Amino acid sequence: MSRTATRGAETRTRILEIAQDAILQKGFDATSIEEIVAAAEITKGGFFYHFPDKNALARALIERHIAIEDEIFDGLWARARELNDDPLHSALIGLKLLAEMLADMPHGHPGCVVATAAYQDRLFDAEVRALNRRAVLGWRGRFRAIFDEIAAAYPPREAIDLDALADMISTVVEGGIVMGKALGEPHMIVGQILLLRQFVKQTFLPAVQ
Repeated sequence: MSRTATRGAETRTRILEIAQDAILQKGFDATSIEEIVAAAEITKGGFFYHFPDKNALARALIERHIAIEDEIFDGLWARARELNDDPLHSALIGLKLLAEMLADMPHGHPGCVVATAAYQDRLFDAEVRALNRRAVLGWRGRFRAIFDEIAAAYPPREAIDLDALADMISTVVEGGIVMGKALGEPHMIVGQILLLRQFVKQTFLPAVQ
């Protein structure tokens, strides 16, 4: 990669990082291109070279968020599988590792770009809304595959909608972030994930006779 291309990639990354920090603090609507330009120390032309408008910025932020989340979950679940190859127990380990990772964040989870875009979807075009939907369905598919494997080995104690259970992971994480911010308790999400872990355990683990 040429020096010019490298500088361009670095500038694009810096814009995304600055924009994400601002958007997670106050939303897309209240974040202006002018403040991003000033913080990145570039011209408006430099910004528009990378992102023609806010829709383009939102798409890039969501795609970046998806990639980072996928990498995190891939890593956590790969580690869980190394520790225990049983589908249920590796999932329980994965949820514990997720809780521990969030507990190690000094100021709690910074927030979710996908959720923020969903709150303000009136600001965006159909492509951004479709990308946001794809992100959520992607997480559903990821966890549904995990629960399908568990259910094959450990039939649930009661009939359960596995799509709804898969969505529950995202719901608990996003809800925990919101509640933590509202109450000024950034690590309350950890307890929520551990409660979810207990629910999963009780749903699939056979009752002791």
